[in-house]
Amino acid sequence: MKKHFYAILLVLCLSFQVDLQAQTINLNEQFIQQHLRTAQLLGEFDPSFSFTSLPIHTGKNGIKIDSEFLGGMAYGATLKTFWGKYGTLKVLPVDFLMAYSSHHPYNRNNGSMIPNRGYQQLVSFGFYAEIGPLSIQFKPEAVYAENRAFEGFPDSHYDVIWARRYNLWNHIDLPERFGDQAYKKTLLGQSSIRLNYKGLSLGVSTENIWWGPGMRNSIMMSNQAQGFKHITFNSTRPLKTRIGTFEWQLVTGRLEGSGFTPPEPDRLYGGTKLYVPKSDDWRYYQGFTFTYSPKWIKGLSLGMIRWVQEYHELAFKNHDYFPIFNSIFRKKLDYSTLEGDLEINRDQAAGLFFRWMWPDAQAEIYGEIDYNDAKQNFRDLILDPNHSMASTIGIHKLFNSKSNNKTYEFLWEWTRLEQTSSRLLRDAGYWYQHGNVRHGYTNNGEVLGAGIGPGSNSHFFEIALLDKLNRYGLAFEIVDQDNDFFVSAFQEAKDFRRYWKDFNLHFSFQKSIKNYWGSLNVVYSRSLNYQWELDDFATPYYHPGRDVNNLHIDFKLTYHFNFKK
Repeated sequence: MKKHFYAILLVLCLSFQVDLQAQTINLNEQFIQQHLRTAQLLGEFDPSFSFTSLPIHTGKNGIKIDSEFLGGMAYGATLKTFWGKYGTLKVLPVDFLMAYSSHHPYNRNNGSMIPNRGYQQLVSFGFYAEIGPLSIQFKPEAVYAENRAFEGFPDSHYDVIWARRYNLWNHIDLPERFGDQAYKKTLLGQSSIRLNYKGLSLGVSTENIWWGPGMRNSIMMSNQAQGFKHITFNSTRPLKTRIGTFEWQLVTGRLEGSGFTPPEPDRLYGGTKLYVPKSDDWRYYQGFTFTYSPKWIKGLSLGMIRWVQEYHELAFKNHDYFPIFNSIFRKKLDYSTLEGDLEINRDQAAGLFFRWMWPDAQAEIYGEIDYNDAKQNFRDLILDPNHSMASTIGIHKLFNSKSNNKTYEFLWEWTRLEQTSSRLLRDAGYWYQHGNVRHGYTNNGEVLGAGIGPGSNSHFFEIALLDKLNRYGLAFEIVDQDNDFFVSAFQEAKDFRRYWKDFNLHFSFQKSIKNYWGSLNVVYSRSLNYQWELDDFATPYYHPGRDVNNLHIDFKLTYHFNFKK
């Protein structure tokens, strides 16, 4: 029986008369994807690709990228071909990521790496094989972090402030520190098994995903957290029709808890432990993104994202396997019915986005609006559109210098996760937290969305000099750290002095030398009122709080193999 099965599989594979290569440029190599997005504004890269669903699938079933465009480097070097042209074995690039933080963790969009003080590294190496439509990408990751102790939420805060902090920690899986020992893990990383054909792909994967047009922050799905196990059905390139092009991804996956607790889990308030243990159950996740680029408006992409998660025991008990296709409005809840039970125990979010690129002006503008709670109905949406809303808007522009034939790049991106004034009448809670799905929108202890975290806002400005594959950048970032907590914790005191705000100065450098392509980002942070800490009895009344410095170094290096014939 097995012989017949393998024979049938072989015939099916050989029946496809095209090369279906579809390996991905994974999100650990985000600087390569940034280079491609910039090249698109220069008119050097496929203008139909929206950059709203990543990673990028390359090859004939994905986006075609000429090796000369990457400085002569081929993404994935062919090690062996077999069965004529129907089988291929490739060696994927080696990725080495290193990070260092001197005072406290600073981590943005670094996948399987964790919030860490001290040294941390990730190493990834693998192979890509295909037989006709079947592709196997094996790219595991090895992570090591010193995980040194640092000053977290301070004991100087009153017990009631600790209790209010636990209002978040009890409804989201965001440990300050991943245990008290060095952190070591080996993961499947950016691996997948897929069936690919004519721009479509069906498979299983543990790859990181990025949804939406944001370049710095993605509200709905990013590589801030470790990739999760998922089944995926997606397009691997823009699919052309008479009315424009379409891209999409539908994901069903498994989200895991970190297993770590918030700080001081034995702390008492009013004779009761503040920490409430979370369920050991994993979460059933389903989400999709859909992008449409109309043929009549050049460079415009419009899209939507929606996701739903619930504990797997509830989903399987009620056969709730496709919650993503249920109504986006919340029905009238009836706790005496099965429907009401499902409705209140689902965590969900939905939003719309756009990206408009003008190649003639070498510029783009993009934005998204997302809601962290279902509306009651359409009337609720139009009457209170700010409730539970988060947003991002960005401008990306290139300038050509006639004096030195260089290109300059400007990026501004603003992301707001803090609640709007709607909270005065109708509290929406923190983004990424949930009352019943008490791990929140996380995987392995980090949010799946924007790295700035719940209740925070970010302004990011950058200007860079581009020279082929080389890039030299200077950026300034302002982060309001969890203003939602700050307002809720100190509202009675009306203490406006202790906002925790980070001012981050970035120096970045990206260079390609032969088969090596790497980037270095050095960040100096000045944190004012770190952890909202302020001496209540110091004079004068408006005085500095606990201000700290932090140095963060982020280094990424990719080696591309090149086997000469």
